[in-house]
Amino acid sequence: MTSAFFTRKRDELVPAPHARGPWSPDMLHGRLLGGLAARSLEEHHAEPGLRFARLTVDLFRNSPMLPVTVETTLVRNGRRIRVADAVLSTEQGVIARASAVLLRESEQPDGERSLVTPAWDQAPPAAPPVEGDGWRPPFDLWWVTPFDAQGRAWMRERHPLVDDEPLTPFVRAALAADFASPLANTQPGGLRFINADYTLTLARLPESDLIGVEATGHVSAGGVATGQVTMHDTAGPLGFCVVTALANPVIGGR
Repeated sequence: MTSAFFTRKRDELVPAPHARGPWSPDMLHGRLLGGLAARSLEEHHAEPGLRFARLTVDLFRNSPMLPVTVETTLVRNGRRIRVADAVLSTEQGVIARASAVLLRESEQPDGERSLVTPAWDQAPPAAPPVEGDGWRPPFDLWWVTPFDAQGRAWMRERHPLVDDEPLTPFVRAALAADFASPLANTQPGGLRFINADYTLTLARLPESDLIGVEATGHVSAGGVATGQVTMHDTAGPLGFCVVTALANPVIGGR
């Protein structure tokens, strides 16, 4: 088994070297903070019949490669809706926060929907992933379209998040959702925006370890951007992710 991104030591989660992000060799990758938040929220607030329908992750402070602690709080516990928050901290203070909404499952309404997101026409990858130049992501990645085109990619985690714990479908989706920013915000010459948050919305959890991400929108002005993607698995579309981002020195340029 490949090594985990974090090792638990008492109440802290200690990052491994491959937990760094692409922007700086001493900076934790934001996707992992979303994964840690999802992991703790699921551990403390999940319940059979309640489905994680939204996860918002605020990445408002760059964090060095320091041990992380995660604390969760139950905000609302109703019959059909549950809301819980998570706060992620290091010895330097709070580095991120997250909010989750869980909704009660019920009978699906009959009839046709006026608007339905179609299933992705791209088959799952059959060949091994190809390693690119520069920063190499610590997950398997198959580009369906070029990085500087309208982004479409399949991805698959290859590391546990904490110790040897199996990744749950919700944590897997939370990790993949951060990839919405590079897909929606890239341009010829490289990625010029770094995301400040992301909001993942799910109608269902992924059923496979492969997750497809398809950029479906980008708007930017004055160095501020918003982008959106559709999330897929091998069974079809499962949700969406929206990000906001700030202009930042380019990475991935040629």
